[in-house]
Amino acid sequence: MEYVYAALLLHKLGKEVNEANLSSVVKSSGAEVNEAQVKSLVAALADVNIDEAVKAAPVAAAAAPAAAADAPAKEEKKKEEPKNEEAAMEGLSSLFG
Repeated sequence: MEYVYAALLLHKLGKEVNEANLSSVVKSSGAEVNEAQVKSLVAALADVNIDEAVKAAPVAAAAAPAAAADAPAKEEKKKEEPKNEEAAMEGLSSLFG
């Protein structure tokens, strides 16, 4: 997960998401760098528009705070809209391979 966060941080800062930059961010966080995971993530993100993927993510992220405030409403919402949540998760899975 730290690799994905590092990629998002680099993107947010306008830096190129490449192996060297990604390794540098992960290493500076104190985590051990796995070069295979770095290469895999960089390859997976090569054809991904990160801005579009992030726009698709708030649907899933917004559900978590709402669940803490009103758990029964979330259960009803899950029953009514499972396809929307599934579509959001598909978008996220395409981002991360």
